[in-house]
Amino acid sequence: MGCSSGVDAGCAPARCGLQLRPDFKQRETLIQPFYHRVTDGIRVTVKPEYAAEHSDPAVPSYVFIYHIRIENVGDRTAQLLWRHWYIHDALGGDSEVEGEGVVGEKPVLAPGDVHEYESYCILRGPRGHMEGYYEFRRTDGSELQVPIPRFDLIA
Repeated sequence: MGCSSGVDAGCAPARCGLQLRPDFKQRETLIQPFYHRVTDGIRVTVKPEYAAEHSDPAVPSYVFIYHIRIENVGDRTAQLLWRHWYIHDALGGDSEVEGEGVVGEKPVLAPGDVHEYESYCILRGPRGHMEGYYEFRRTDGSELQVPIPRFDLIA
């Protein structure tokens, strides 16, 4: 299945029948694993979570929600233009998803700025992982590729 037609694939979760829980951002960080990486002044942090209430192992369908935080910790402004995901589903195989911006936006991040969003992925198996990259353009026209750290999806 790879990523569903969720936010990163161009469909808002509510339109696809998945309602992200409003308390997601307020959970205890120590309970949920998180992954981060800094590249050329852009820090990407990912916090994945298994959404048992939206999953149905009998189908099989395992839903994972992931919260992304992108921070400009450098000294130059950059605009996020593109995303590319590699999705590994232990049962369903590998797939890729790419497209413009994130959640319908192409945020411009000045030094100190933060952009956050949530999305989800549906796997056929209870285990997998995701990783990828964002493409940014600086105000001087230079482009940079910022890796999204690999993160585990475990039901």
